[in-house]
Amino acid sequence: MSTSIPIRSAMQQAIAAAIGACEAVLPAKDSGGEDAQELTHPISPRLSEAFALACQVHQNRARRGTNVPYLVHLLAVVALVGESGGSEDEMIAAMLHDTLMEGDESGLLTGIQARFGEVVAETIRFCTDHALGEEKAPWLERKQAYLSRLIQAPLPSLRVVCADKLHNAQSISRELKLSGPGAFERFKGDRDGTLWYYRSLARLFGALVQDEPSLDPGFRAMIRELRETVAGLEG
Repeated sequence: MSTSIPIRSAMQQAIAAAIGACEAVLPAKDSGGEDAQELTHPISPRLSEAFALACQVHQNRARRGTNVPYLVHLLAVVALVGESGGSEDEMIAAMLHDTLMEGDESGLLTGIQARFGEVVAETIRFCTDHALGEEKAPWLERKQAYLSRLIQAPLPSLRVVCADKLHNAQSISRELKLSGPGAFERFKGDRDGTLWYYRSLARLFGALVQDEPSLDPGFRAMIRELRETVAGLEG
């Protein structure tokens, strides 16, 4: 049985105005089809395998303090990495970057390295904010050590970390618009600690642009978006 859709008069008025404005638009280009573009990084079944593993690991998880499936975050990070020019290895690492949150860290990482390679495993290590196999330090101490460790990270790892932090910052920004300052309550650092951490990340990636003059345009654009998004959280 089909569901009855209500009459949406405001949308009808909006589309009527849009169609009425067509005369002011330049003539459309010939619609003979777009030129085919070659993929910089062709995608293999490995990405599908990574998605299947992520579904298996995170199927019952939601993002902290929400009812949003955790896979939504992973897919968003993969999209940011791919749109910025990231390789297949980087997109696979983005899909699996939070896998080690689920325990059995050494075993999981060994399996991931055997299945997807060292680049993916190394990136996941740099996305994890604590030393594997060790008890987690207190939040502030752990974040300080993590920021210092990023200085040593290779560029593929940093691209994935930047995409992860950008999507996190975008999510916080969205929650602030929905629920106000209370959005910070779900984070261990509360408002001041969370803002310090993301401000520090934005500053760190801004410095990367200076240290790596040949950084590709897609990565530079993502760093700029991270800095702008974090600056918006301050308000």
